Amino acid sequence: MTDKTTPSAAPSRLRLALCIALATLCGAGVALQSRINGQLGSDLHDGFVAAFISFGSGLVIIAIVLLVSRPGRRGLLTVTGAIRRREIPWWHAAGGVAGGLFVLSQGLVVGLLGIALFTVAAVAGQTISGMVIDARGIGTVAPKAITVTRLVGAALALVAVVIAVLPQVSGHAHIWVIVFPFAVGLLLAWQQAVNGQIKTLAASATTATFFNFVAGTVVLAVFGAVNLAIAGLPRGFPASPVLYLGGLVGVLFIAGFAVVIPIIGVLLQSLCAVSGQLLMALLLDYIAPADAKGVAIATVVGTILTLVAVVIASLRSRAAIEPRRAATQN
Repeated sequence: MTDKTTPSAAPSRLRLALCIALATLCGAGVALQSRINGQLGSDLHDGFVAAFISFGSGLVIIAIVLLVSRPGRRGLLTVTGAIRRREIPWWHAAGGVAGGLFVLSQGLVVGLLGIALFTVAAVAGQTISGMVIDARGIGTVAPKAITVTRLVGAALALVAVVIAVLPQVSGHAHIWVIVFPFAVGLLLAWQQAVNGQIKTLAASATTATFFNFVAGTVVLAVFGAVNLAIAGLPRGFPASPVLYLGGLVGVLFIAGFAVVIPIIGVLLQSLCAVSGQLLMALLLDYIAPADAKGVAIATVVGTILTLVAVVIASLRSRAAIEPRRAATQN
């Protein structure tokens, strides 16, 4: 979110540290969900069904939470009323479309690329789209100037993807396997921005999470219906209950991000989340590789460069925000 949602009083060091830890943990949850959904899609031989199971189960969970949450129900009425009166555009409630496509890419691509390489591509797209959204602004988020550090960070993210991907591209590889997570990553910053708009309006992370899962489930249901008509149902479903936890993991990290953003801001939240995501991705590919290849050196280098790119892209913006906060407090 923007400074409008940042408390005027600076958080204590302990509270700030806890929020940073939570944002990093939520980022690790993104990578964990990618591995779960990737394995489910591989076992089913159907990434579309795997994505629908993940998002659909998440929708059921958050709907139950919404039923017992009074602030969540009140926020639901507030948001639907604002959309009906055209006080906010309807697409502010459609951030889950990007989330649904991201989960679909997990089921289709992770088994082919590995979680680390998949994450590098997605993070590169997210870094670039974050810079664009900062430059243009969205909703109540005011535009920010495109600085040299942001341009350098975005360029370095692209270089990181090339380094990580190039050695693993063979004559038999399909270019969409590499492009898909990068393209979906371009949508993730937009998803975060519009979900933040809904959270602020509703004053409830539960409401924002619910709208996210509704939109994503609808999109995946359409894709799944088309795929079902062509390929039919999977022949069998894996017995391991762990492979059906992707939706629960998604609910937890989406809600967690909504909690920490008003305290630490979008830039620091994004940096922590990306760090957790990349580090967990490498850890998973090291201790439980998706294939016999394990972790390639190029993937490690690409991951490190992507982390550096995110840091560079964030440095100048954080420095620019702090004087405005100080000015509003004086």
